[in-house]
Amino acid sequence: MNDVYDLIVVGAGPVGENAAQYFVRGSGLTVALVEAELLGGECSYYACMPSKALLRPVSVAATTRDLRGVRPTTIDRDALLARRDHWVSHYDDSGQASWAESAGIDVIRGRGRVAGERRVTVGERTLTARHAVVVATGSSPAIPPELAGVRPWTNRDATGVVEAPARLAIIGGGVVACEAATWMAALGSRVTMFVRRRLLDRLEPFAAQLVRESLTRAGVELRLGETVESADRPGPGNDRLGRPHGGPVRLRVAGESLEFDELLVAAGRVPNTDVLPPGERPGWLHLVGDVSGEPALTHWGKYRARLLGARLRAGALGRPIPEPPADVPVPQVIFTDPEVATVGATLAQARADDPHARALDVELRSASGAALLVDHPRGSARLVVGGDDRVLGATFAGAEVAELLHAATVAIVGRLTLEQLWHAVPSYPTAGEVWLRLLEETLA
Repeated sequence: MNDVYDLIVVGAGPVGENAAQYFVRGSGLTVALVEAELLGGECSYYACMPSKALLRPVSVAATTRDLRGVRPTTIDRDALLARRDHWVSHYDDSGQASWAESAGIDVIRGRGRVAGERRVTVGERTLTARHAVVVATGSSPAIPPELAGVRPWTNRDATGVVEAPARLAIIGGGVVACEAATWMAALGSRVTMFVRRRLLDRLEPFAAQLVRESLTRAGVELRLGETVESADRPGPGNDRLGRPHGGPVRLRVAGESLEFDELLVAAGRVPNTDVLPPGERPGWLHLVGDVSGEPALTHWGKYRARLLGARLRAGALGRPIPEPPADVPVPQVIFTDPEVATVGATLAQARADDPHARALDVELRSASGAALLVDHPRGSARLVVGGDDRVLGATFAGAEVAELLHAATVAIVGRLTLEQLWHAVPSYPTAGEVWLRLLEETLA
């Protein structure tokens, strides 16, 4: 069977879905969306959605333990996992399939491979694109060869946890590792993290330090500057999602032999480029999302997919092709305790380009709204500004700071100056008052 579409999108995660949606909407054009696994991709079932579903109750429980006027609460394991199951639709993608149909998108199940000029094969079926092929196949966990033989957990097992191992080793010190350590400790696992360098080493150091202190208070053992040399798991193994993949795992670390009930590897990801032909990328072939090598964040991939879908749509209809602004900042939230929200340049990054860049720093409790969130607030905020007083970056670390981030993103995209921000009046008493406190640092 041969099929011809205006656009073919390989990979039906949120990035592929957005590329297809923004190409086809209101245009009369046709698009095929090819997916071998669940429509909605990693984010919907094994990453963003289940992790936030698990982390929010943990965060609320922690708040009740530091908030007079409410009784401290504990985690209900079964209810927590049921909440996760609800948000991943019990691993059923029929809702996503219905959405695609309503949007005028043809879903084709199977593994797609780019097989030639504007051609994609799906099993015995060949699809041909009139205009372009978009590859949005995402990424997969990077498993070092010395660890692959023990069938370690990945992010899928951590978010899909059914049986919390009594002793859990985590390799990695990035976002996935820190978030998983947070909910696994809340579920009762005794967690040990092996981190090659420092924790969250791409963040402002003050934010990483606050997360480090919080993990330690939660009972997580942090072994920084240590590398797992080898791993061994005797006996048969299995791949059951969220359950131990066999018997205990023995790790060799700095000459020491350590035993754990399970090992989670959260040491980065690699783009899924195996669907691509070798050689240079022709003009009709577009990569977007994790597979492109850009920041592996769902919201960033969706943004880039919206731009790409709209651009391809305009080209197919013979309309002017929109051009995005340059240097769009990448926002990110880490849902640990405390939350960390960051966008744009860190101070070190800004000074590499502008030696006159400086930081404005305040404690979050200096804002009444932030101080009211818990009885003993911990956290800080930093605004990075250039020599021309324009906002270059921001980092917030503390309770519920994720909701502060978009204002910083808008300030950077709008190239706002400190003088302009004086006239953006924050409501009282809200955590947004921290913006006023940051500006007041310029008066010292």
